[in-house]
Amino acid sequence: MAKTLFILNDPPYGTERSYNALRLAGSLSKREGELVKVFLVGDAASCAKTNQKVPQGYYNVEVMLRSVGRHGGEIGACCVCMDARGISDTELSEAVHRSSLDQLTDWTQWADKILVF
Repeated sequence: MAKTLFILNDPPYGTERSYNALRLAGSLSKREGELVKVFLVGDAASCAKTNQKVPQGYYNVEVMLRSVGRHGGEIGACCVCMDARGISDTELSEAVHRSSLDQLTDWTQWADKILVF
């Protein structure tokens, strides 16, 4: 099994880094023999917010995260970053859990590949 950790830093909208990371994570999570974990840190913690409403035809990172989760990916959002942005646990998308630097450390040791966006 190939194990890939994606670390996202950028906000969900305004740049395309988180979008592109989630495109790749989603594609990889659908492949047999691939294990994917996504860690949302800094402004990327906002990617985890539930009930995102975007203009018609525009990508929705919440939907993209749910797709990764549906295909066996695990997604954590930094608790310190969530708190700094006023995001409560009840506001997290169903695919995402509140996480920590300790879990990111564990995932870093687990991963064969680490991609930082």
